Amino acid sequence: MGKRSDPLASYNAKRDFTKTAEPKGEVPANGGAGGRRFIVQKHAASRLHWDLRLEIDGVLKSWAVTKGPSRDPAVKRLAVRTEDHPLSYAQFEGTIPAREYGGGTVMLWDRGTWAPIAGKSAADLEDGHLHFTLDGERMKGEWLLIRLKPRPGEKRENWLLRKIGDDHAAPDEALVEHHLTSVSTGRSMAEIAAGTRGSAASARADQKDVAAGMAKATKPGAKRPRRRLAAKLPGFRAPQLATLVDAVPTGNGWMHEIKFDGYRALIAARGEDVRVFTRSGQDWTAKFGPLVAAIAALDLPAALIDGEIVAHDAVGNPDFSALQALLKRGRGAQGPDDSLAFYAFDLLEADGVDLTALANIERKERLEALLAAAEPPIHVADHVIGAGEQLLRAMCGAGQEGIISKAIDAPYLHKRSHSWVKVKCIRRQEFVIVGWKASTTNARPFASLLLAQHEDGSLAYKGNVGTGFGDEELGRMAARLRRLERKTPPLDVDRAAARGVTWVKPALVAEIAFAEFTAQGRVRHASFAGLRADKPAREVASETPAPPPVTASDVDITNRDRVIFPDTGQTKGELADYYAAIAPAMLPFVAERPVSLVRCPQGRARKCFFQKHDSGALGDAVRHVPIRQKDGGSEDYLFVTDQRGILQCVQMGTIEFHAWGSRVDAVDQPERMIFDLDPDEGLDFEAVKRAATEIRAHLADLGLISFAMLSGGKGVHVVIPLTPGHDWDTHKDFARRFAEALSLAAPDRFTATMSKARRSGKIFIDWLRNQRGATAVIPFSARARAGAPVAVPIAWDELAKFEDAHPFAIGDAEALLHRAKSPALQGWGFAAQSLPAF
Repeated sequence: MGKRSDPLASYNAKRDFTKTAEPKGEVPANGGAGGRRFIVQKHAASRLHWDLRLEIDGVLKSWAVTKGPSRDPAVKRLAVRTEDHPLSYAQFEGTIPAREYGGGTVMLWDRGTWAPIAGKSAADLEDGHLHFTLDGERMKGEWLLIRLKPRPGEKRENWLLRKIGDDHAAPDEALVEHHLTSVSTGRSMAEIAAGTRGSAASARADQKDVAAGMAKATKPGAKRPRRRLAAKLPGFRAPQLATLVDAVPTGNGWMHEIKFDGYRALIAARGEDVRVFTRSGQDWTAKFGPLVAAIAALDLPAALIDGEIVAHDAVGNPDFSALQALLKRGRGAQGPDDSLAFYAFDLLEADGVDLTALANIERKERLEALLAAAEPPIHVADHVIGAGEQLLRAMCGAGQEGIISKAIDAPYLHKRSHSWVKVKCIRRQEFVIVGWKASTTNARPFASLLLAQHEDGSLAYKGNVGTGFGDEELGRMAARLRRLERKTPPLDVDRAAARGVTWVKPALVAEIAFAEFTAQGRVRHASFAGLRADKPAREVASETPAPPPVTASDVDITNRDRVIFPDTGQTKGELADYYAAIAPAMLPFVAERPVSLVRCPQGRARKCFFQKHDSGALGDAVRHVPIRQKDGGSEDYLFVTDQRGILQCVQMGTIEFHAWGSRVDAVDQPERMIFDLDPDEGLDFEAVKRAATEIRAHLADLGLISFAMLSGGKGVHVVIPLTPGHDWDTHKDFARRFAEALSLAAPDRFTATMSKARRSGKIFIDWLRNQRGATAVIPFSARARAGAPVAVPIAWDELAKFEDAHPFAIGDAEALLHRAKSPALQGWGFAAQSLPAF
């Protein structure tokens, strides 16, 4: 590769080495002698990113990867080329002063060696690409760097980094989320920022100092200096619109986003002043009070943000019907609604500067920086570069509307254009034609056809279709309809739908493409695809997927009709069928662990009791393990290993399953820590969600990955999986000190004391489940509560949308199994990590 006279001149010019601890840039006398080390540094500067550095020609060639590397070959990360760094930077870990270039905490996140693949070389960088392998502690296998075509006047180099499919590829985003500590010192970002020496060498921090650090992030109502606002609040500007196409554009010149099924909205923000505009310029600020408040709380500079307002259904999918129903009820203006969210996908103005001439990818990057501190219900819409077909398949498979594809280097246009295109997911079903409505002009013989399907032995109205007809087809269809006319409707239909209809004999079958069924059972975005002559009208029925049959295996469930949940009427048989269906998802968390059962032989409204010792009457698949007691003796505790054991417990009146934080083969080596957030009666679920999110952040600062579970009651469990290797005293001590530190940091919101008198108006951080012999309800266990709810694992980014801790019940086995298999919950509850010093 061509060499500059001083490749580190830019690096040295940007830094004052009397203030920063970074090493001064010097090229080795031997030019580096052809070394091929690589490092990745996690860098919390003005915004978090990961710096990839490859040793080439005696320096570290560097790229800032905005979201961190991904092992998924379908995910392409934007990697911005930065100045070359000295080889000595490969050992740097610490904090750059706040006012210096790159100010923030730097972690040595990965390290190892790299090599170009056979037939390639480092000189390929000059041509805008590099195909190479990494042999690091976290990044392995084949990778590819590709330079994007620069736009006129663009100063920086934008590249793409992606994984090549091999044995080290994985279809997940867990690489940066599940590796939170330094490969060099084992420290978390919090420990590096605090200047501690690392978990192996550091002494326990003084609890009051830890509490003081937590208080900065947890104290409610803490006043912060308001932003100085120079630019005025932006006004409405016409949004860019997408052109419908029938194929996904290919290549790395396109970025692809989910097409959200909601209301398009432009948000004008300036500090606490926020306006919400529809795509036509109407001011709908008053309709979306909770979203307006969430954006105002971000204290943004003057900005105009483009995005979509959506409402989520029970399983987290955007649902247009739910949004319409919410607005009809006025919930958006009257108070919080966890189903409501705003997904931002473009930035038109920022701090008085018009950004519309910039490239799509650069506007998106600036949007991510602007909203870096945003939390649900405010989101930045994710995107992938390339791999649009794969995203479309995933969206269609999940029942979503489709995707939007945007040319990476295109400016923002206030009109419909081909630099934004939309590809929709389309469903097809057969419908019976039952009538037609006349056209208001003479341009066509009819305006639309009325559709129906058979349901429960009679025809049910399914809406209208008015597009998709060719000119010749319109004439032929009109002639056939005239021959089938009748005076009375062949189905029950409301007066509004029947107005102006000419009814026909239900004999013609049409194949209709459509986006979805509305909540009223009507087709949405319907298009006529053709007539079907191969199927009689009497056989056209609604194609609603039926849940798979579930049985209680080979366990004889007696008294299946006994009502266990009197408020819903659900029976012992239905409870057994739920556990039979959910067992595959539940067993990883209950099998081979000492368990306590909540048994309610006469139903949840009658006497219920805990059972943890083996009485020998539960069944041959319910086993026991002797566990040493404090008095030196031992007791036999229950455990199960398979579905049969679970169902034998249900047969004997069990509703709930609670488990130890250790396994039967190592009962004195805890491997699961749980903080149960238990709110006082006067607190709403919003307070619990905020607390869970804060606890997650504090644990991440300590280098611990955590997971969220809705308890099925009124709280949230924060679950921390651990590698066995410490005892119960250490386990309990960490949990207690963490909870007490949090309660000291925010004493008006949290308490670590069980006392009811001390809990008034607060959330009890229940750490007591982390001691020997204590249990916690397991994922997917039913609860002996009204409504037959269940405890449900969730992804952190979906916590905000839930209105309470019991959104699912035993009748939702199919939906829960689908969720458990989703990419968002893959690996839930499992991570290789140890307790840090604290």
